[in-house]
Amino acid sequence: MLADLIAGFVSGAVLIVAIGAQNSYVLRQGIRRQHVLPLVLLCAGADALLIAAGIAGLGALIETQAVFLSIARYAGAAFLFAYALVSARRAFTGERLEVDAEGSVRLRTALATCLGFTFLNPHVYLDTVILLGSLASQRGDGRWLFGAGAACASFVWFFALGYGARLLAPLFARAVAWRILDSLISLTMFALGLSLLLG
Repeated sequence: MLADLIAGFVSGAVLIVAIGAQNSYVLRQGIRRQHVLPLVLLCAGADALLIAAGIAGLGALIETQAVFLSIARYAGAAFLFAYALVSARRAFTGERLEVDAEGSVRLRTALATCLGFTFLNPHVYLDTVILLGSLASQRGDGRWLFGAGAACASFVWFFALGYGARLLAPLFARAVAWRILDSLISLTMFALGLSLLLG
């Protein structure tokens, strides 16, 4: 039992802890201290839902319907390119950290953006639904404990990322730090979008 839980946690952590569009967005909002709790709950909750769907058999269904992943791939690439342009524009204009500023990003906008990064990314289906789902199914009766461990890894990661980002706040009081971060985010989004198109 415990072995299934630990295996799920480790497998989930390996797949979730990676530089990607969703993580970059949570990091940025965490530094700004804007809507952190709703965003980390959304990201971790979405992962838990997708992992459960994979264990329940959705992964096998997706593998037979390649058109679903193709739609997600092109929509995701368009979304990433658009966000890359927004980040590039921010990098050129520059900004400073204003923790108490009335949210430059509304909660609804932040959640919608995060939903886009989550569900328009075909890799999320490959990683959580198909890969974690198939790994869990190999564990027989322990598959749900494996899934619970993977979901726990997601919650731990996103809470650490969202709330740990505030430790970087002194650094981001300088405009040049924001320019560097937004430039890196823009390049990451562009590279991810390109990899989706070419993948």
